[in-house]
Amino acid sequence: MHLTKMEGLGNDYLYVYGEVENPEELSRRLSDRHFGIGSDGLVMITPSEVADAKMRIFNADGSEAMMCGNGIRCVGKFLYDKGYVNRTEMWIQTLSGVKELRLSLADGKVDSVRVSMGKVEVSDLLEIGVGSGCIACTPVSVGNPHAVIFVDDIAQVPLETLGPEIERHKSFPGGVNVEFAQVIGANHIRMRVWERGSGVTLACGTGACATVAAAVAQGHCDAGSRVFVELDGGMLAITIDESWHVLMEGPARTICECEVEL
Repeated sequence: MHLTKMEGLGNDYLYVYGEVENPEELSRRLSDRHFGIGSDGLVMITPSEVADAKMRIFNADGSEAMMCGNGIRCVGKFLYDKGYVNRTEMWIQTLSGVKELRLSLADGKVDSVRVSMGKVEVSDLLEIGVGSGCIACTPVSVGNPHAVIFVDDIAQVPLETLGPEIERHKSFPGGVNVEFAQVIGANHIRMRVWERGSGVTLACGTGACATVAAAVAQGHCDAGSRVFVELDGGMLAITIDESWHVLMEGPARTICECEVEL
């Protein structure tokens, strides 16, 4: 099988064009960073009847995700760079709806992608009990579920212990992506993430969107402003308009092409 390994801000996935058998097991096996290729999961790209292509995302543990912000930017690059779509504007079908992409080029290849992520839904502040006490989080939906927690010092957050505890909390029966965020300024947020099904990752595009939406709802940032979210893997630019529609801008990069024996 031919695979392309790509990353958006260090959030790396293995991309394959066409249907594959048992993608859940394949993702678990190939994502292993010691006995596989190593990745945050597998993205399967197939033809679509309603868009330029369809993407399905499988996390490193084999579970299927509804949407991936970093992943969809790489899908846009994959389709353009390999000649499947010859336009710099395209539409991708996901489990959370059809998303519009606008591609920016450098030397004839896709360098960065702006994604219209659709409408975000921000819920009221929720207090949940964890082993260390109570934590106030803001549930947000960007087509997939998030819990955003604002902190004073992100360097002090025990991400690897609190992340999985909140992911599996009874308040989120289907699990949840967990974002810890520190507001640096009106247009600058530092964020770290525990992704549902993958654990600590260097970046999460939908998580950055959810974090800015929660920041706007709580008055930390202004609607309509371009907010830069600093993740472990780099920077994303997020804009939430007055109607709660989200634009996400960020890079996409190909790491390598590879063949794997099944």
